[in-house]
Amino acid sequence: MEPSSGSRDAGPVVMPVAAVLPAGGSGERLGGATPKQFCAVQGRPLVSYTVRAMERISWISDIIVVVSPENIETMKSIIEKYGHRRVMIVKGGVTRHRSIFNGLKVFAENEFSNHLLQKPEVVIIHDAVRPFVEEDILSKVVMAAKEHGAAGAIRPLVSTVIASAADGCLDHSLERARYRASEMPQAFLFDVIYEAYQQCTDYDLDYGTECLHLALKYCKTNAKLVEGTTDLWKVTYKRDLYAAESIIKDNLSQQVCVITDVKEALAQVGFLLHESLKSQIKVEAISVSLSKNDSQLQITFSEQCYNFVCVNDKKYAIQETQQLVDMLEKSDIPLLYPVVLILVHLDISENISFSIGMEELTRIKKFAREVKKKNILVYGLLIQYK
Repeated sequence: MEPSSGSRDAGPVVMPVAAVLPAGGSGERLGGATPKQFCAVQGRPLVSYTVRAMERISWISDIIVVVSPENIETMKSIIEKYGHRRVMIVKGGVTRHRSIFNGLKVFAENEFSNHLLQKPEVVIIHDAVRPFVEEDILSKVVMAAKEHGAAGAIRPLVSTVIASAADGCLDHSLERARYRASEMPQAFLFDVIYEAYQQCTDYDLDYGTECLHLALKYCKTNAKLVEGTTDLWKVTYKRDLYAAESIIKDNLSQQVCVITDVKEALAQVGFLLHESLKSQIKVEAISVSLSKNDSQLQITFSEQCYNFVCVNDKKYAIQETQQLVDMLEKSDIPLLYPVVLILVHLDISENISFSIGMEELTRIKKFAREVKKKNILVYGLLIQYK
């Protein structure tokens, strides 16, 4: 599973919304030659997780990824490999603010694109190295930005902030309870943040880091501060990559896709499984025809689900299971992490034959040995009833 896209508690977003992801950092604090946004986590670049978190949200129309010129081809290959959609790559500037400004220009100027994208009412700005952003917080900052002109996620300070004097001794400290850490995502009415960037000085563009401050300084827009969740942290140091990998591994075990045939009885089984499991893990139940290479399955694969329960009532379902395995292989999902495939065979015939059931399970066992070599773990369950 990918980083979760979260719930919809804040309500649906009905206005045009786009996202700008600055991804042009050099990763100096991380160490190593590869910028942190391109470092692999569970075999997949970090930036791909963040893009997918945005991509899974239907009300975000365009995703602008801003990268340094030398990494444009790398980003193109990531988009192609992982099937990202609604994504445009923009050449970044020498600083964070200049990169964000370039990303905004694709909606207002022709400098970076042959055609202008539809200007959004609200634009989200979010770091490409914060992969665990959820839909709930995105919806909250977007709705707050629509009302106030700007909004941003915040978190309580963990440590006390102090200022040092010129001689290196303590000058003063801040009262921690009065201050908050500014996090991402942030959201703005597009006209507000674009005007702020147009008016700001070279000093702001070269040394500033806070977008909310630009909106306040140049457009008199006082941002609404939205309490964020603990998973909004930014991958900065090498140890953060290990923490991100641990979270992703844990998330993989918390999602399952229940696949049934389109028959009413089997679809009902899928629904009942969904209802019984949804309080414990994230469950998606879909009714598809494997023989038609269903597009809904392709979407599920692109979201990188690693656990599947397939319910069928056919005497010998190995052929359709093989089709599912073939689709999984083509998606490259098993290259990153083992896939668990549980085959549930419902025998609803009047003449229950234990020997036939055992024959089917023997076929599944042989099939499982073969596909295990492809990093797909198959298990079989036979349920017989009148």
